Amino acid sequence: MERRSFEEKPPAGMSSREHVIRIIYDELVKILGEGRDVQLKKHVIMMVGLYGQGKTTTTAKLAKYFQKRGLKVGLIAADVHRPAAYDQLKQLAEKVNVPIYGNPKASNGVAVVKNGMKEFADSDIVIIDTAGRHSLEDELINEMKRIRKACAADERFLVLDASVGQQAGPQAQAFHDAVQITGVIITKLDGTAKGGGALSAVSITKAPVTFIGVGEHIDDIEKFEPPRFISRLLGMGDLQTLLEKAQESMAEGDAEAVARKMMSGKFTLLDMREQMEMLTKMGPLDKLMNLLPQGFGGMPKGAMEQQDPRETQERLKKFRVIMDSMTRYEMENPKDIKSSRVRRIARGAGVDQKEVRSLLKYYNMSQKAVKGLTSNRRMRKKLMKQLQMPDMPDMDM
Repeated sequence: MERRSFEEKPPAGMSSREHVIRIIYDELVKILGEGRDVQLKKHVIMMVGLYGQGKTTTTAKLAKYFQKRGLKVGLIAADVHRPAAYDQLKQLAEKVNVPIYGNPKASNGVAVVKNGMKEFADSDIVIIDTAGRHSLEDELINEMKRIRKACAADERFLVLDASVGQQAGPQAQAFHDAVQITGVIITKLDGTAKGGGALSAVSITKAPVTFIGVGEHIDDIEKFEPPRFISRLLGMGDLQTLLEKAQESMAEGDAEAVARKMMSGKFTLLDMREQMEMLTKMGPLDKLMNLLPQGFGGMPKGAMEQQDPRETQERLKKFRVIMDSMTRYEMENPKDIKSSRVRRIARGAGVDQKEVRSLLKYYNMSQKAVKGLTSNRRMRKKLMKQLQMPDMPDMDM
């Protein structure tokens, strides 16, 4: 990596900093290798890990992930040591409408697994939430071995917190020696932790990262794809995932239509309202911001991080109320909204006039950001490539 940085010259139009980041990106993708698909077929998954790594929550997230893909899922609560472990998984199972087998009074996790396997003989996917400990004790390791033998698990996923750090290596080695780990799931990647320590588990176990947890909600789990993950890690954004989220929340073709309209250089209050509606359906604003490259649309690096996403989300809600009080002409011609129109719109929306002016200021900033994006040919070509759309000719707004 260091040799390439010194010996290779940046391509035309690319700064030294961008060139070094690109080299780091290429090398990290090589280290992590190919992502691995967990096949959508009948199999048994065994979840292992220490306390506090997010194992039980991830078990429910995986259940929802497979359920959304048309598979019949069953959960087995095999943690008979942690108080309320069964109740926690039961509540999560009810939330995703997936059946669960367990016994809150049981003391033998292996027996629970054997009975659970009989209960879910007809299920496509059986996911077993096993016990954790505060440290790698012999008792835990032996129980893991017995459970693996009892369920003949096709997959053995090690769950690691993104902030686990240097302890990840010894943890991964011990669990791998016990049950031969087939995949790693990194949780809590929605915070400041980047998962660097947890990634060391990949080199030790030779088992690829299969999924990553990116939030607290039950849908906040993603299939791990090294290029996208490293792109986000280095602040390069992940516009393909952003588009996929948009497509999930909109009718087929609508997300691409919005992108095409933005790229065409035309941007009205109607377009801004459409984008606000799309953002609301796509999830929390802070997560979406993490998918955009630093400096996106001419916005200064770090500007997004300085804003409170919750405050921004509330402000966007108020803006939609204000826009509901506007006529179609005003939405299409925001430059014509002068004092008399501002007063009428404010009365109709039940807000102060300064709130209407704040909306117009926000619109002007958004318009400049779109203009900055569409006029930056290199950024635009990158966006078009990630969205799998042909580039458009330079246009004036």
